[in-house]
Amino acid sequence: MKFLHFPKWKLSSPDWVLVALVVSLTLFGLLMVYNSSVALAIRDFGNQYYYLKEQLKWVVVGLAIFGVCSVIDFRFWKSIAFPLLLFLILLLLIVLIPGVGIKALGARRWINLGFFVLQPAEFAKLSLVIYLSAWFSAKEKGRFLSFVLLLGVVVGLVILEPDLGTSLIIVFTAVVLYFLSDAPVSHFFVLTPVLVTAVIGLAILSPYRFQRLTTFFNPESDPLGASYHIRQAIIALGSGGMFGVGIGQSRQKYQYLPEANTDSIFAIIGEELGYFGALTLLILFGILLWRGFRIAQKCSDTFGKFLALGITSWIGIQIAMNIGAMVALIPLTGVPLPLISYGGSSLIIILTALGILTNISRSIRI
Repeated sequence: MKFLHFPKWKLSSPDWVLVALVVSLTLFGLLMVYNSSVALAIRDFGNQYYYLKEQLKWVVVGLAIFGVCSVIDFRFWKSIAFPLLLFLILLLLIVLIPGVGIKALGARRWINLGFFVLQPAEFAKLSLVIYLSAWFSAKEKGRFLSFVLLLGVVVGLVILEPDLGTSLIIVFTAVVLYFLSDAPVSHFFVLTPVLVTAVIGLAILSPYRFQRLTTFFNPESDPLGASYHIRQAIIALGSGGMFGVGIGQSRQKYQYLPEANTDSIFAIIGEELGYFGALTLLILFGILLWRGFRIAQKCSDTFGKFLALGITSWIGIQIAMNIGAMVALIPLTGVPLPLISYGGSSLIIILTALGILTNISRSIRI
């Protein structure tokens, strides 16, 4: 096959610290999905293990893909970057078709494949990072307008679902990669006001986004309505104190805290494990990101360097957005916590990306 015929480098062992962190965080996430979903599983399915069993399937599949991607030469992804982009755009169009895309909670974000419910917006993060890494690995002048057009198409389709949180992750990651490709600083001053205006405009035009924005600035308003979610998250974190109420002892998971097993799972972690438990998780995430940036720094292949930077930046941005929302530093964005939150699409895509990152670590010249 094509990816087996690249010029050979002397391969080192994978970054075992990275591998250990990925496996440990994934298994910890499995535990926390169970802890946070017991009440929901009993209410909706009469089986307290329902979400645990579902997540376990995706953990097994995701770790298998992680292993496969860790041995596939990362330069293979460069050879299929453009087809992946076209496939992504096709998926983002398909999900908007009534009767094909699954609609839930006012959003049309999923495609039912029978054996798996795919969320194309999650796939967008990885495929766009791969395409931009391939594009930016070659020197080129005057690509600013092309970059803005591409970003506008992908982000525009994601916003139509609607999914502003994922859109912001995609935009921030793409902009980071663009400016790391030695783009002129003047482009930054052009992009920044445009992006800020677009985000504010989307927030004002959408009633539920506007409510989230106003709630962020005034958390005491509408405590049983728009500000209910963030208030319950703060209560959960505050209830944990320094050492937590104990594993499995959360009270907020009993239908007080919305999305306890998905977007709000960090609040449950803080409640059960306390300040020190939450801090330990942040430190582990910090080490994971440090290893990713270290791999990028040491990689002599331009595509590999951009790919490592893109994957690490994307995961770091998503972690910051999820936890920032839970501690009321930013408005609620509705994005999952990488490797921890319940959900097949997010887990598998992130494990795929981390598998590619692991392969880049093996391909560093020694």
